Amino acid sequence: MTAEIPSEPEDPIERALAHGDHRAAVALCARTHGAALGRLCMSLLGAQSEADEAVQETLLAAYDAFGQYRAEGSVRAWLFGIARRICARRVETRVRREQRLRLVHGDEAIPGADALLAARRDAERVRHALDQLKPSERDAVVLRYERDLSFREVGAACGVDEATARKRVSRALERLRSLLGAGA
Repeated sequence: MTAEIPSEPEDPIERALAHGDHRAAVALCARTHGAALGRLCMSLLGAQSEADEAVQETLLAAYDAFGQYRAEGSVRAWLFGIARRICARRVETRVRREQRLRLVHGDEAIPGADALLAARRDAERVRHALDQLKPSERDAVVLRYERDLSFREVGAACGVDEATARKRVSRALERLRSLLGAGA
């Protein structure tokens, strides 16, 4: 009986991890997945500066956790799971610490402000509806439709199986339809 030698991973990030080169792995993660992580964080946090900080925190947390990475899913889904947890902590802290600022002051004096104000109100309605969802359902629907992850990747990012991820997304969509339909 001969022992099978594991083949070299095709993914450059996984190859760097297999060789224990965590610095190269985090650099590849930043280059490959940084923009997608930024968009995810932006959609969860709503502020670009805060999203940028969350991406940096995600990459640092990934660097620290590379030693425990088990390659049970894609690196992308694993990073999105880390980012999702970091964003959830930031939202909890923000809600406890401060009230939301409204920057609508004086918008009516700007040409085309009516359309801009209507778009802002629509965005606030959607964000408010997302805030009404359970955190697990909100995360699942954002990962699925904003980040375009498969249900399997959503499950990996949320720490659940694919069927549970599908159910969370389904419940979230049903609830969003209800919330947004009532306000229309």
